[in-house]
Amino acid sequence: MSDFVTSNDVFVNQHAESRDEVLRFISQKAVELGVTDDADAVYKAFIAREDMGETGMTDGFAVPHAKDAAIKKAAVIVFKNDHALDWPSFDEKPVDIAISLLVPAGEAGTTHIKLLSKTAVLLMKDDFKNLVRGSDDPQAIADAINKGINDQD
Repeated sequence: MSDFVTSNDVFVNQHAESRDEVLRFISQKAVELGVTDDADAVYKAFIAREDMGETGMTDGFAVPHAKDAAIKKAAVIVFKNDHALDWPSFDEKPVDIAISLLVPAGEAGTTHIKLLSKTAVLLMKDDFKNLVRGSDDPQAIADAINKGINDQD
């Protein structure tokens, strides 16, 4: 998983007006990145998970995740908005950074759990959160995520 996330998977300086718009954007980018051929199925998988409970963590970060047969390969897509949005979160604060996880249905019990737990560990680290929040360099953000994922192996 050394270069699991590339700069092409990181979208900074975005301007979405709602959680829904963020999830639709990520779903569409997943098609462009070759992660899926069906943006609508991915969007519906995101919404199904959102309906189960908050994916907003703390400090303005969310980890939306989609598991679906339409997803061809596991991926992480990062979305940094230019302002915070209403998004149900553990600390009840709005969200401006989404680190989304997309996982094929067949890998739901393995890849999904690994990515989710590694991302959750990263979001407990202030240095990681500060780097992602303070940088508009997609490569630097991708490198930080890759380092975090690889360091936990």
